[in-house]
Amino acid sequence: MASAVDAVGEPIPTSAVLMSASKHIAGRCRGENIAFLKCKKDDPNPEKCLDKGSQVIRCVLSLLKDLHQKCTKEMDAYPGCMYYNTDEFELCFKQQKEFEKACPLN
Repeated sequence: MASAVDAVGEPIPTSAVLMSASKHIAGRCRGENIAFLKCKKDDPNPEKCLDKGSQVIRCVLSLLKDLHQKCTKEMDAYPGCMYYNTDEFELCFKQQKEFEKACPLN
């Protein structure tokens, strides 16, 4: 895995990228996630929550793009390690530390 974004700069949300950014996603997209989960709890019809799900997706993709612009090298290295090591966090602590230093949680 060479980069967390494609040739035009759009995020590629692989499992390695999403897991690497999970703490950031939990922070920035918390409101959208809560609204989506509440919708799913209140209405068993999945079609009723499509808009809320789209809001979560937009938030996550925007965040991934921001992270990649702010700390490109670390945002490529950490998911690259996760990809290579089949999403095993404990094998990528060095890259995680460098990523969180370059792109601290707000």
